[in-house]
Amino acid sequence: MPSHVLVPFDGTSQSRAALTFATEEWPDASVTLLYVVDPVTAGFTQRALPGSSEAWYENARETARERFDEARELVGRPVETRIEVGSPARVIVDAAGEAAYDLVVLGSHGREGVSRVLLGSVAEAVVRRSPVPVTVVR
Repeated sequence: MPSHVLVPFDGTSQSRAALTFATEEWPDASVTLLYVVDPVTAGFTQRALPGSSEAWYENARETARERFDEARELVGRPVETRIEVGSPARVIVDAAGEAAYDLVVLGSHGREGVSRVLLGSVAEAVVRRSPVPVTVVR
C-alpha cells in the first residue's frame, strides 16, 4: 500500500479522475499534486517579446494555484503541491524519481492511432520511464 502518491494535475477531467481514484483507493496516503508548466504551450508572442515570457509564466503559476484550490475542494482534504517547468512526461518521471513517492497516478486522454502518434502520449512515456509504479486512470 503506497504511503505517498504523486498525481500530475492540470484540472482536466482526466486529472480529476486520477486524483479522485488515488484519494479513494488510498485514503491514508499523502498526496502531492504536480502541475507542469509546459513552455511549448507559450505562443510566439510570449517567447519573442521582452518581458512577456515572465508574465506568461506568472499567469501559468496562478493557473496552477487555482487548479490546486479546485483539487482540494474536490477531495476535501489537504494535499501537497508543486509546480515545475518543462516537458510534462520528463518532469513527471524526474519528480517520481527524486522524492519518496511510492506511486504515480495519472489520467489519460485515451488517444489512439494517428492522434496519439502526432500528439504523443504523456501517460505512455511515464509508464515506460517511471522509477516507481504507475496507475493510469481513464
